[in-house]
Amino acid sequence: MSLSLEFKIREPKVKLDKNPLLLLLHGYGSNEADLFCFAEELPENYYIISARAPYDMQYGSYAWYAINFDADQNKFSDNDQAKESRDLIAKFIDELIQIYPIDAQNVSLIGFSQGSILSYAVALSYPEKVQKVVAMSGYLNLDIVAEDYLKNNFSNLKIFASHGTVDQVIPIDWARKTPAILENLGIEVTYKEYPIGHGVAPQNFYDFKNWLLEQQ
Repeated sequence: MSLSLEFKIREPKVKLDKNPLLLLLHGYGSNEADLFCFAEELPENYYIISARAPYDMQYGSYAWYAINFDADQNKFSDNDQAKESRDLIAKFIDELIQIYPIDAQNVSLIGFSQGSILSYAVALSYPEKVQKVVAMSGYLNLDIVAEDYLKNNFSNLKIFASHGTVDQVIPIDWARKTPAILENLGIEVTYKEYPIGHGVAPQNFYDFKNWLLEQQ
C-alpha cells in the first residue's frame, strides 16, 4: 500500500498490542528529517513518524502550502493548499492506523511553524482522529479549519502551545491570541513562552516531552 505522504519512522522500543502515535509535521522549507532528530529523546512506547509535506520547493525543501508575497512584501498563505494538506494529513493518519498496530485513541501531532498551523487545523477539523497536539512557533488560522468545526466534540483534545518571545517569522501576538480561542471551545490548553526567536529551545523540548508523559 502506498501512503499519501513520504515519511521516516521510529518503531516503538516497547511493543504493546496497540502503541500510541506521535506524528511530526515540519515547518515551511524543511523536510521529514528535521523534527525526526527528536525521535531518540521521545518516549519509547510511541510510534514516531515524521511526515514530508507534499509541495516540493527543490533541494530537499518542502511546504504544506505556498506563502506568497505581493509588491509591498505582504505575506499571504495559499489557504486552498493548506486545506488540501489538512485533509491529506487526516487521510495519512487513517492509513498509518491500517498498516501499523497504532492506538487510534492515542494520536498526537507535534508541529513546528507551518506544521504547527496545520496541526491546529487537523485537530479542530478532525478531533476524532487526534487527541493531543504540541504546537510550537505557530498560531491558529481559522481560515483553514473545516467550515463546520464548531459542531465537533473537542472533549478529548488537549493542546500544548509554545512560542518564542522574539520570533521574527510568526509574531508572538498571533500566538498569544490562540489559547483564549481554544479555551472558548472547551479545549484544555497549556501555553508557554521562551526568550528565543523562531526555533525550539531545549527547555521547550523538555516541557512538551514532560507534558506528553503526564497525559499518558
